[in-house]
Amino acid sequence: MKNETKTKTARVSARISPSVYNTLIEASEIAGSTLNQFLVQAALEKAQAIIEQDNKIRLRQQSAEHLFELIENPPKVNPKLAQTMKQYKQDLKC
Repeated sequence: MKNETKTKTARVSARISPSVYNTLIEASEIAGSTLNQFLVQAALEKAQAIIEQDNKIRLRQQSAEHLFELIENPPKVNPKLAQTMKQYKQDLKC
């Protein structure tokens, strides 16, 4: 984990305009939480969504790279599978 601290909590601060502050206060009251709880939860949800999206992109890229590798360097033919496919095709003709 990046930026680990030895304390149990860490402080985050931000300077915001009064209108943003009022909006956040209103939303936190509607949600039934303190402003701090609201901010932490909202930031955490956004952070998790960003990380999840990044992981999906990485997996898609890895899958594509794997597919291209298989196309360029196909695996050796499995003799048992080849025989089974041949038998299957013969059985279909009957």
